[in-house]
Amino acid sequence: MTTCVITSHGGDFFGNDRHLTKLLTGLADYARGCLPADEREPLVKLLAAQQQTEVGTEQTIPAADAGQFAAQLRRIARHRYLRSTKLAEAATLLANAADRAAADGQPWTWRTEAA
Repeated sequence: MTTCVITSHGGDFFGNDRHLTKLLTGLADYARGCLPADEREPLVKLLAAQQQTEVGTEQTIPAADAGQFAAQLRRIARHRYLRSTKLAEAATLLANAADRAAADGQPWTWRTEAA
């Protein structure tokens, strides 16, 4: 079964973005290589955990954390060793959504669904 994550504060008509969990796991691998060791763990855990999360599970990230994740995701998207345009686009979309959540002072939510 293929699963995806629906994030709030996204760019579609309903204010959501949809990302395959497989893509997020790949993004977690790049985060391990692109970000300093003392900064990356919370983001890596968030991205990698989606592969094992049950369908229907919702997770909320506080606005302050969303702002930090946005900066880290932008660094990953712009990293010179990130060769995949799909991963760079996913990182940028996630960063934009995290920025919007932080700017609104609202929690950023992630919901796992079957694709």
